[in-house]
Amino acid sequence: MSHATVGAAAVGRSVRLYHAPARRAALDGFYARFVKAGGLAFDVGAHVGDRAACFARLGARVVAVEPQPRLARALRMILRGADATLVRALVGEAPGEATLHLNTANPTVATASAEFIAAAAGAPGWEGQSWDATLTLPVTTLDALIAEYGEPDFIKIDIEGFEAAALAGLSCPVPALSFEFTTIQRDVAVVALRRCVALGYRAFNASLGESLEMAHPAALDAAALEAWLLALPMEANSGDIYAALDRHALNR
Repeated sequence: MSHATVGAAAVGRSVRLYHAPARRAALDGFYARFVKAGGLAFDVGAHVGDRAACFARLGARVVAVEPQPRLARALRMILRGADATLVRALVGEAPGEATLHLNTANPTVATASAEFIAAAAGAPGWEGQSWDATLTLPVTTLDALIAEYGEPDFIKIDIEGFEAAALAGLSCPVPALSFEFTTIQRDVAVVALRRCVALGYRAFNASLGESLEMAHPAALDAAALEAWLLALPMEANSGDIYAALDRHALNR
């Protein structure tokens, strides 16, 4: 089977999984605490756009950042008719260029981090993953996106081990943001968490996997959230850490 056929099939599977009708109400209910009608939301690492589509359903203007060509084509169809802008770039600490490593069979784990690929090698739950192609792409920053499109109410960052680099390119806090963590790279999540503290965030929570539920009944401080992250079993695999200026937004 050709790379093109495998890649198209993988995107199709992701669209069916992440856009299942049963997920929409859960997505909308969870993100309504952060995203308001008439507001602005950034989806950095949009993949097949389940979050971007949710933000649009909630009435926000959306900036969806997705560098993979096949996923970008899918996003144009998924977000057709929405008030959405697609940005074909990586997001990092400073403008420039970087290499995106593609996983043809599993495009959701494309990464600009060679360290992420090394951490996945042989790790439980990551068996059989292969990054089999590369693209050289422009790198923008969160600050540059804000300068062009405005300050968002919420930023979602899911870029496979490049989250700390993206947050290094943000100089002022927005009302709320999230970034993905993995148990194979807790060190990256710790750096990202501490960057959030440096930006002025004091309230945090987390969500495991695709549960769309906060792991803690109320917001934690950074030290408590970091301790929770470091104590997670390896098989927890991944999730998202949330930071907000209004701690009440982080309650269950």
